[in-house]
Amino acid sequence: MRGTVSKRMIAIGKFLPTLFLGIGGGGLAYWLHMPLPWLLGAMITTTAVSLAGVRLRPPTSSRKAVLVVIGVMLGSAFTPDLSGDVILWGTSLIIMLLITAVMMAFSVWFSHRVAGYSLDTALYSGVPGGVSVVTLMAMDSHADLRTVGMTHAVRILILLIAIPPVLQVIGHVSLQPRESSLVQWLWFPTWGDTAWLATAGVAGIWLGRRLHLPNALLFGPALISAVLHLIGITHASIPPTIIALAQVIIGVSVGVRFTGTSLSKVGYNLLMAALQTVALLLIAILAAWGVHATTGYSLAAALLAYMPGGAPELSLVALSLGIDPAFVTSHHLLRITVLVLLMPVLLSYGRRMTT
Repeated sequence: MRGTVSKRMIAIGKFLPTLFLGIGGGGLAYWLHMPLPWLLGAMITTTAVSLAGVRLRPPTSSRKAVLVVIGVMLGSAFTPDLSGDVILWGTSLIIMLLITAVMMAFSVWFSHRVAGYSLDTALYSGVPGGVSVVTLMAMDSHADLRTVGMTHAVRILILLIAIPPVLQVIGHVSLQPRESSLVQWLWFPTWGDTAWLATAGVAGIWLGRRLHLPNALLFGPALISAVLHLIGITHASIPPTIIALAQVIIGVSVGVRFTGTSLSKVGYNLLMAALQTVALLLIAILAAWGVHATTGYSLAAALLAYMPGGAPELSLVALSLGIDPAFVTSHHLLRITVLVLLMPVLLSYGRRMTT
């Protein structure tokens, strides 16, 4: 027991320089009034340092804790007066699954036929989201794990950078960071509400693993927190300081994925991943615009729900900008769940088609 605690403390100590770098980048972005300052500032700073050849320590336990916190935060968006229309949500979810099929087909075709990757690599690289679960599944295949990981990392990086200008063009949302006083930064919920939030986190971890949910640390706490908030047991939210720290750690976790990456050595893979991501982003924008035009639902919410990125990152963006996080989260949960269930079938079918 003492040895385990000691190892964790050593790991945390090694991660601190990376964390401080991310906080510094986020603080600078906040001072410059950038949109999503703590997330983008930390991500851009650590990405630049990683590509410069500096080896940064990735978050391990801290990222797991942050996923739980984000899950609890997302659950707080499911309030009793939730305005989302059930029929509209159902229609949007069906459209999202159809668009996901289009994205998946394009990604696999592009990666296999254009980029020249193996079928296994193309399939796992083409999954629009769920990088953690997808990487674990790819380990049991013949996929090139480095290419799979890099493709997902580049996709998330480009999507997060593209979100502010795209939302600025379509309007419907304010991207200016809110000025907060010291009192607001230091606000914390009552002890009772804190206990309920902690209960949602702990019980959610158990539920997520029990149900074998994809990204159990995120969606398990989100489900428990959603139930507690829907039935009115608690109306508590997460303190702004913790939200900012969560954004920093998520931003850092994206940036450090490029550690040990040389632009000269993997330039081709980076280019292929970038071209694929831009195409998928255009598909998401067209789909979101179509849903907005036919249903009148928020274009910004539809765009974040249809984007082919990671659930933690895009759900956190929705939460930070106040863009219907319940709507966005439900779409990403359904998409990654369906894809994880279908991946073995898709891989088997693809192998039969190529033999």
